[in-house]
Amino acid sequence: MSVKIGFLGGLGEVGRNCASIEIDGDLALIDCGLMFPEEDMLGVDLVLPDFTSVLERADDLKCVILTHGHEDHIGALVYLLKEVNVPIYGTRLTVEFARARIEEHGITPDLRRVEPYEWVDHGPFRFTYVPVSHSIPDAAGIAFDTPEGIILHSGDFKLDPTPIDGVPTDLRSFATIGQRGVRLLLADSTNAEREGYVPSEVTVGERLDEIVSHAEGRVLVACFASHVHRVQQAIDAVVRDGRKFAFIGRSMLRNSEIATDLGVLEIPEGSLVDLKDLVDMPDSDTAIISTGSQGEPFAALSLMAAAEHRAISLSENDTVIISATPIPGNETRVSRVINNLYRAGVTVFHGRNTHVHVSGHAAAEELKTFYNVVRPDALVPVHGEYRHMVANAALGRAMNIPEVEIWEDGDMVVLEDGEMRTAGRRGGK
Repeated sequence: MSVKIGFLGGLGEVGRNCASIEIDGDLALIDCGLMFPEEDMLGVDLVLPDFTSVLERADDLKCVILTHGHEDHIGALVYLLKEVNVPIYGTRLTVEFARARIEEHGITPDLRRVEPYEWVDHGPFRFTYVPVSHSIPDAAGIAFDTPEGIILHSGDFKLDPTPIDGVPTDLRSFATIGQRGVRLLLADSTNAEREGYVPSEVTVGERLDEIVSHAEGRVLVACFASHVHRVQQAIDAVVRDGRKFAFIGRSMLRNSEIATDLGVLEIPEGSLVDLKDLVDMPDSDTAIISTGSQGEPFAALSLMAAAEHRAISLSENDTVIISATPIPGNETRVSRVINNLYRAGVTVFHGRNTHVHVSGHAAAEELKTFYNVVRPDALVPVHGEYRHMVANAALGRAMNIPEVEIWEDGDMVVLEDGEMRTAGRRGGK
């Protein structure tokens, strides 16, 4: 019996991550994410995976299995579910972030929470989650037990030795899976070009503490609403400085409420106030945690930078911290916001002038460590631009992985009788 893995997005770009796995004629999707449009995509709001091949066989699609709750992995679910409403599996925070996005569109999803290490059987698909450290809680890799052996998807991960939530990438469990034999590894490529190791998330918190303690006026921290670890560190920094804070941005308000209800975000009692109350307090006693780190035109940070926000006017005593790096395609918009902030006279900290961001993706030495632990028979790099996948493939070859192939969106890998081949458009390299 053959096992087929198709790539609907995420191979050749950063975003819209989505793959299919087919066993005995049945299909499952691994992730279902979206991507921000690039500068030349005029009039385009979002870029989605190419669902054509799946929707042509809608009756064969049995479920979607999510690795974690970032938009580039769950953001396209609602557009798929409008066509075919199938069960969706994920860890606790992943499922709740997905629920909030889907139900906004009037769809009632069949969401199924899975605990790490629990084996799930759904039709011909048998899989389990292994915890990994990433820039969001409850991220995981997925191991599929298939007729052609174990297929392991790393998910987005890094080897953070001191993660904020105390949950490191579980190398022991990955080693156990590796000892059983991994026929194919699909591995995160985003930082494969980067030498060494990615610094721990806790180092950002240390810098945030330092910046906030020296700020004279109001402090504004902009980051991804789904980056719960970063939001937690921002909260900790402003509260330690004796400040009250407010959230701005619909997704920030929504995600912080979900994360607090699940106990993965801790907000000290009395520290969170409504924005309408915050504006009446002395600036030196207040802070704002906001969306808009990607320069979105109508996000709160962009409006404040352009002096167009309905409630907040920036002053020269304010300090703005952009605790994120631009997603490819957003560089110009982020640069425009930073320039407008400087024009407003505020003090600006961002990833290129100080240490207020670390990546959630493994660098080269971390990837090599992971490969040494898993020891797969074959490697296909995923999640990244083409150059990232080339760099990841080179790492795999340096670690003597027997088969290393580079595929792209639209390609399909076929595992059959111990062989790996392509049934796709371009072929491997």
